[in-house]
Amino acid sequence: MSDITQRKSDHLDLAIHGDVSFRDQTTLLECVRLAHDALPDLDSSAIDLSTEILGKRLRAPILIAGMTGGHARAEAINRELAAIAELRGLAFGLGSQRAMVVCPETRPSFMVRDVMPTALLLGNIGLVQARSMSDQAVADLVGAVGADALCVHLNPAMEMVQDDGDRDFGRGLERIGELVERLPVPVVVKETGCGLSARVGSRLRGVGVRHADVSGAGGTSWVAVETLRASTARRGLGEAFWDWGIPTAASVALLAPLGFDTLFATGGLSTGLDVARAIALGASAGGIARHLLRALDAGGPEGARAYLGAVEDELRTAMLLTGCRGLGDLRTAPRVILGELAEWLRQVASGA
Repeated sequence: MSDITQRKSDHLDLAIHGDVSFRDQTTLLECVRLAHDALPDLDSSAIDLSTEILGKRLRAPILIAGMTGGHARAEAINRELAAIAELRGLAFGLGSQRAMVVCPETRPSFMVRDVMPTALLLGNIGLVQARSMSDQAVADLVGAVGADALCVHLNPAMEMVQDDGDRDFGRGLERIGELVERLPVPVVVKETGCGLSARVGSRLRGVGVRHADVSGAGGTSWVAVETLRASTARRGLGEAFWDWGIPTAASVALLAPLGFDTLFATGGLSTGLDVARAIALGASAGGIARHLLRALDAGGPEGARAYLGAVEDELRTAMLLTGCRGLGDLRTAPRVILGELAEWLRQVASGA
């Protein structure tokens, strides 16, 4: 097994079974309180969860976020989850396609278009890898899987903890601007569990980025994942930065005013109420990863379908109880921002 294939297999095991959650940090979505409407004057069956994202119509604002790829076990997981995305009209993201470049024999683990011919499919490559690839090579990765858009992921914290991780993150913004201009599909810039700041969001908008995925802190700590894989020499660094990052709710709220066409809220979302709160803060859709992966591992495709059904039921109920007929109503629904999230927004707004 190659190094990258082993790493992807380790990631999967740790995501399902490992103690890799943030220790003290939460998503801060619990700080968003939606005002109850005791007289919604709505039939719950008339509530419209649908939305258009990246040119595709979703039946609910849910992204099955990129989790895996690059090893034999990933093939079954990706195909099972992609088929569910097609069935339920959701978006689906692939894990990093770097393995396709390094180990071409892993390509089948990314091939899901035959089981999801119409649903929104997001490809995935790291910015450091994209920086060293030609425009055509990046476009070929997109074309090989039939993706509708390409996620370019940012993961400097993870890389710093890896024994053989990247250390040079220069020319990143410039390369993102090139990809936005030159690729035949939209580019979604995403973090990997540490969130996007307003400053980064503004820089991305400045080079033409229209779509982002905050992938904030509070769910799975990918620094923790790499810490548990690291040699003794790097573990101290990983322990120090285990809880590093901008909470998901803060990242969404900070980026929402910047005018992104698409803003995915991933990072620790596990319920329909989480999705509702994220949309109320300005997200286009909520991304769910680890909790769905665990549902699939425990109950197979039926367990994953049941889990997503419960998420959609919770979202619909949250919308009914706030008097919202559609997602646009939810984004303007009365809400209260409490505690640490309010402090994040106050201090950033004041220039601190």
